[in-house]
Amino acid sequence: MKIILNNSSMVPIYEQLMDQIKNEIIEGTLTAGMALPSVRALSRELKISALTVKKAYDRLDEDGFIVTVHGKGSFVAETDQNLAMEACRKAVEEDFEKVIQKAQNFGFTKDEILDIVSIILEED
Repeated sequence: MKIILNNSSMVPIYEQLMDQIKNEIIEGTLTAGMALPSVRALSRELKISALTVKKAYDRLDEDGFIVTVHGKGSFVAETDQNLAMEACRKAVEEDFEKVIQKAQNFGFTKDEILDIVSIILEED
């Protein structure tokens, strides 16, 4: 598992950790049944608080991406593809909301924002 945290980001560390683990699960890098590093091991490796890792693991468990078995560890859950796609969709929507807000703060109109998106999509 390759985790890169940005301490200067406005996104909390536990959310960065969650997002990267989710992405690895969605992309198939982490597959169902794989064991995740223990809370202590990952906190040592990333040089962050064990409580931060625990919070990320707890949220991932709540969201159905991992399963934590007391005394055994945390494992990648059997992921429903619809759940995975919904998580991707939500992440993209959140990014779009940030970008649209930024554009509106700069004074762009709805039509100007849509023009920019159209231009970007045509470049692909």
